[in-house]
Amino acid sequence: MEIVIDVTRLAGRFMKGRLPTGVDRVSLEYIRHFGDRAHAMVRLGQREMILPRPASLRLFELLLRPSQGFIGEMIRLAVQEFPGMWNKGCLQGAFLFNTGHSGLERAAYPSALGRLGVRPIFFVHDLIPITYPEYCRRGESDKHVVRMNNVLDLACGVITNSAATLEELGNFAKKYGKPMPPSVTAPLASAALPPPLAKRPMTAPYFVVLGTIEPRKNHWLLLQVWRRLVEQMGTGAPRLVIIGQRGWECENVVDLLERCEALRGYVTELPACSDAELSTWLKHAQALLFPSFAEGYGIPLVEALSIGVPVIASDLPVFREIAGNIPDYLDPLDGMGWIGRIKAFAETASPERTAQLRRLASFSAPTWSTHFQVVEEFMERLQ
Repeated sequence: MEIVIDVTRLAGRFMKGRLPTGVDRVSLEYIRHFGDRAHAMVRLGQREMILPRPASLRLFELLLRPSQGFIGEMIRLAVQEFPGMWNKGCLQGAFLFNTGHSGLERAAYPSALGRLGVRPIFFVHDLIPITYPEYCRRGESDKHVVRMNNVLDLACGVITNSAATLEELGNFAKKYGKPMPPSVTAPLASAALPPPLAKRPMTAPYFVVLGTIEPRKNHWLLLQVWRRLVEQMGTGAPRLVIIGQRGWECENVVDLLERCEALRGYVTELPACSDAELSTWLKHAQALLFPSFAEGYGIPLVEALSIGVPVIASDLPVFREIAGNIPDYLDPLDGMGWIGRIKAFAETASPERTAQLRRLASFSAPTWSTHFQVVEEFMERLQ
């Protein structure tokens, strides 16, 4: 079967020097799995172009191993290969993977797919801009409604990361009176992190929160919790390590990070962290903290549990779908509950932490091998 992968989002982000998000990491795994038998598609303005196989392999290699010379390599590839790209009916009937919601809000997207003659398979990560518009940029909800309607109208198949996301898409389809396309849930594996260093990166006990700083991730609660911990425990308070880039509408969190004297020396912000550094910070943490209001999946939860690190998380259906009763769950608004659980987990041998470590022994981490087995079988059914 012929396969095309839309890499427009990835190429655009890397051209801007942006670090990969969780969505991007999923897209990279699809390139890693299908790249040796796929064509790359790039959308430039109003043009949708598909590279021949040799040029596609070059582009996939650049995306999988971006270097400081990425922009120059992309320009050279464009000059050499873009004039010879195919753009109409070159792969009639091929499966097209769009794994990042990329371009789905464009009015011209349906006609573009019609010109190409491909059969799209969309990966739906979440419906958060629709179900929780207050946590997203202004206007994002309306765009996501267009994206999801295009998914329902155009998809030959849909892949979701969780049953919770699939249920939300089904509810959306009912609301708009549309049938659901053939769909499947394929859980995501964590990134293959390098082995952690044996030496702790910080002497004091510390906790990690991982992800872009944005309203729904609830960093504000943690910073208020930490202020109270410092008031109560003084220099004996555990530390908080925030790993992630600053996102949107997070001014209140930034104000605390930059101007709250009480948190100085107790909260560390790491906006850029290599996989090797992430592995070490995570492995030696007392626990991963995951106080989100909403998630489509939860890669940090999988990453932590996969390497034996406890998790204290919001009580979300998708987290229970992934990890069952292993994490300690709390309401994302229960500040006193978070204070109590963090104090308990700050002691390495505490009964609460020890109990979770015992439960953690039963965790079966999702794998990319299993994910793509589900995807390949789904594609066979769609043939």
